[in-house]
Amino acid sequence: MNEQRLNRAPSCFGASPTSRPGRLARLALATACMALAAGHAAAQLAPNQTNAFGNGRLLTFTYLQNFDCVDEPTMDLDFNGMKAQSDPNEMQTPICQVVTEPGHDPAGGNLKQTAELYVLVPMFGTDANPNDAMPCPSGGRPGELCGVALGNALIALFGHVPEAWRAAPSVKTQCPDPGNPVPGTCTMHASSVDLSVLLAGVSGLPKPPTGPLFVPTPNHSHVVDNSRVNTGPIWWQVRPVLVMHEEDWPAADGSSGITSASAMDAAEAAGRAVEVGSNFFLFFNSKAGATNPTSSMTGMQGMQH
Repeated sequence: MNEQRLNRAPSCFGASPTSRPGRLARLALATACMALAAGHAAAQLAPNQTNAFGNGRLLTFTYLQNFDCVDEPTMDLDFNGMKAQSDPNEMQTPICQVVTEPGHDPAGGNLKQTAELYVLVPMFGTDANPNDAMPCPSGGRPGELCGVALGNALIALFGHVPEAWRAAPSVKTQCPDPGNPVPGTCTMHASSVDLSVLLAGVSGLPKPPTGPLFVPTPNHSHVVDNSRVNTGPIWWQVRPVLVMHEEDWPAADGSSGITSASAMDAAEAAGRAVEVGSNFFLFFNSKAGATNPTSSMTGMQGMQH
């Protein structure tokens, strides 16, 4: 039984031995407590769910198959000078590349008609300790930046370890998912992303890139367009939105911050957020209504481990 439910039990059923409520009062109390317990159980996120925001409201996503990072025949996502159509090695690992966009989604649909999922990435922060950067889940890929090496690289690039890659962020995020709060992971997501194109030319990084720059998938939250709040299972293109100011970060309950596409657009117009594309796609449905967002969202992860 859930610990929170156990903690509620005395207030529902632990009446003082000297108290003698009437039969109707006891029945009403028992009914109320059963409804509370059932409601709490229904409010728990399933292992394949995350929360999200849309139209200023809380939403629930249910993921129904794995992610896909589209690599089309004439692309060269590993920058080895060979097009994917003639490079079998490029097919052996998914390369989820920020900025780079294919022409089609995983179902073959035109990208211009594909639903967009805005992934909010908290780039702000003040942490200058490289030890606070997240390790790579399960050791990561060969050459992936993890842990202290990741922390040092981020500090060199941004002057701090952004909340996006802190193992225990100080802001609440919707990924990692609460059922498996491992930094760098989220249900049915890739566990690494390639920032080579995004950071090309920054702090001496090669431009054009000479190879992928893999890092763990950042801590993040989700926003969809108003028209997509209630949407059946489809492919969505991940569009990272780099949030530069903490005051724009959405509160867990959706009461403030970027909780709608219009609020996101306003932050972008003011220069407080930057939106880019990607070749990263997720497959899920979206439903209006939160699934216990306050207790399930991953913020203050250090307190949860």
